[in-house]
Amino acid sequence: MKVYLLGAANPESIRMIQAVQRATPNLEFAFLDNDPAKQGTLYYGVPVVGGLDRVADLKGDDVRFVNLITGSTTTRYQTTCQIVEAGGLLGNFLHPNIDLTMTRIGLGNYLQDGVMLQAEVSIGDNSSIHMGALIGHESHIGNSVFIAHGVSVSGCCEIGDGTFIGTNASILPRTRIGRWATIGAGAVITKDVPDYAVVVGNPGKVLKSNPDSFQDGRVFK
Repeated sequence: MKVYLLGAANPESIRMIQAVQRATPNLEFAFLDNDPAKQGTLYYGVPVVGGLDRVADLKGDDVRFVNLITGSTTTRYQTTCQIVEAGGLLGNFLHPNIDLTMTRIGLGNYLQDGVMLQAEVSIGDNSSIHMGALIGHESHIGNSVFIAHGVSVSGCCEIGDGTFIGTNASILPRTRIGRWATIGAGAVITKDVPDYAVVVGNPGKVLKSNPDSFQDGRVFK
């Protein structure tokens, strides 16, 4: 099987490729990137074959696509929708050290080394969780979510579609974070967060609201 990763920007993805190939040797990897300067080059030895305009040409039953863009959940959502609309099939890019026992995970997800998923965690489609993040038991992560490194999501939480959670933020148990919210780095969330809210501080306080551009983060309509 061939896997195309969108976004040749983080060298950690190369170590992820190496780890995944050790566990599943029959997988081949290449990058897509919309930066013309990167197209036709090698990113740490892995080819960058073009941008999103190549998806229709590259798609196939034995081909999968995974979006590595994490700086903006809006950009992640929009670019993954373009992959799906062009007929690309989504796959997962998961570090093989992650224990997936008693968890449920959709498609198009990117989970780095050191992520801990406790029992009965569920993750939707097109979400990304970076190194060292903890997702507590029975929590649900929605679609097109980004969770940065060192985040702690306690048990029985719900993270809405399109939410961005910054480095080292803490989400206390049984808390609901609404759709397309932004949680600042180091914030401590002690109560439910409304849709589109931007929350910072300890305890977390709503600073402003994001534009309500999208109703959800579903990439499969």
